[in-house]
Amino acid sequence: MKYVSISVCLYNRAQEKAKSLGVLKNSIEGGDGNVAGFLGEYVARSILGGTLSNTYDYDLITPAGHLIDVKTKRTNYTPDQDYECSISDHNPHQMCDYYAFVRVHNNMKCAWFLGVYPRKKYFEDSIFLTKGCYCEDNNFTVKSNCHNLSIKDLYEKVD
Repeated sequence: MKYVSISVCLYNRAQEKAKSLGVLKNSIEGGDGNVAGFLGEYVARSILGGTLSNTYDYDLITPAGHLIDVKTKRTNYTPDQDYECSISDHNPHQMCDYYAFVRVHNNMKCAWFLGVYPRKKYFEDSIFLTKGCYCEDNNFTVKSNCHNLSIKDLYEKVD
């Protein structure tokens, strides 16, 4: 897990991109997470390198040509290795090679790059949770059907 500071310039850039994007279909937060989502993409690029390429299937193309979809959550806390990463059941068919996971602090001043996981392997190794399920391990009620995997199981980089 890597800590990343977010500059005012980067935040402003993410805010402009979020404004121009609007609300996506099946958005769990009704578009409220767009700024954090774009910050997550910038954070992933700063760690993995490559080029941002906003498509439905992936957000980043690494220098080695791997297609990465970045999944970002907001938080008030430094992530713990026992916390989980989630992929909504709305988009398990994205055509990417890896998922990258990022947590952005609610103050939008810092983030944590949590790691990556191969897309195909993710759905074999993750746990399926249904909307409304309460998870005692992390004190969270699931907002949408999703597939969860512990942060401690993520890889630091792509192969």
